[in-house]
Amino acid sequence: MQDNNNNQKELLEKLYYQTAELLDKLEKFKLAEYMHYLNNPVRYFWINFWGGVARGLGIAVGMTVLGAILVYFLQQLVMLNLPIIGDFIADIVKIVQEHL
Repeated sequence: MQDNNNNQKELLEKLYYQTAELLDKLEKFKLAEYMHYLNNPVRYFWINFWGGVARGLGIAVGMTVLGAILVYFLQQLVMLNLPIIGDFIADIVKIVQEHL
């Protein structure tokens, strides 16, 4: 009988420590704050909206900078007067400059 009580006591202690560990992990993940965030649809909408706007602007600015760098290097290749590649790149640069 006493052996059974000791086993139950050990099991309860083990369960207590595992539950405490789980609560610590949930606190680290900030699950309560996240659930509060999900339960507020207006805030959820605006945060996602402004996040999307920022991503869109970042992509637009990034692609513009990369495109400008690419056009610059293509212009430098044209200046080298490479026989076949130079003519092809010159045509590409002309097309790009016409559409700007």
